[in-house]
Amino acid sequence: MTEEQMREVQLSREEIFNGRVVHLFEDQVRLPDGQTARREVIQHPGGVGILPLMEDGTVFTVRQFRYPQGKVLTEIPAGKLEYGEDPLSCGKRELKEEIGAEAAEWTDLGKIYPTPAYDTEVIHIYLAKGLSFGEQHLDPGEFLNVERVPLQTLFERVMAGEILDAKTQIAVLKVKAMLET
Repeated sequence: MTEEQMREVQLSREEIFNGRVVHLFEDQVRLPDGQTARREVIQHPGGVGILPLMEDGTVFTVRQFRYPQGKVLTEIPAGKLEYGEDPLSCGKRELKEEIGAEAAEWTDLGKIYPTPAYDTEVIHIYLAKGLSFGEQHLDPGEFLNVERVPLQTLFERVMAGEILDAKTQIAVLKVKAMLET
């Protein structure tokens, strides 16, 4: 089958839920074989993750409680995009808010679809270097600890299955590969 032949065609859409962060729809679609099926789709504005790398090879991460998983996770600084917001602008804002840093150099590491089967979320990932520090400006209701960890240690923790956050895994693996080539 060609990619065009695999395409599903939306026949109808029903709004199920409209929340502060996500919007849930149930779509009826026509499948490539002519049958119909239901698809639940979460609309999400997307996000940005930043790997802040110091000259000595250490990275700033954050540890915060993630309610859906019921545990504290290690993650790169990150945040939700506003609809229509420039991802780099969001990344700069989130870096300042979460760890109190600004970066002189930004490298686009690409974007990922964390859950493409049912969610429109796209996460843009950046490498931030040339860091200077000021005050942290957490959002109301945001509680996190900032840690400084060697990139090699983060890499080992990713490979050992200790870091479960997808954007953090991708950022660590990409930056490690970039620095080795």
